[in-house]
Amino acid sequence: MPVGRRPGAYVCGTDAAMDIIDGKWKVSILWALGECGTCRFGELRRRLPGVTEKVLAAQLRELEADGVVHREEYDEVPPRVEYSLTESGTQLNEALEPLGTWGRRHVLDAAPAPR
Repeated sequence: MPVGRRPGAYVCGTDAAMDIIDGKWKVSILWALGECGTCRFGELRRRLPGVTEKVLAAQLRELEADGVVHREEYDEVPPRVEYSLTESGTQLNEALEPLGTWGRRHVLDAAPAPR
């Protein structure tokens, strides 16, 4: 099911996809969930050094609303919440993989620019 925040306002599929992953931490969250499968909030926060609890919670809520992250609440004491990718989220991660390959090749492996 297509999900987006601006239905009808997109000029192309890339524009629609970028609306979903727009946010400093969203791509990193998708990567982390792809690596661990199912993560609790604290584990995600440890995997993403520098993200604040407030921002991580907000980004997770948006990704959940967009249908790419699943949030599972357990009725336990203390409360337990786990996050995982939906099928749509897994497909989005697969679509982002070529971008990650490009970044590793052209940014991470590139020699520093001469001064």
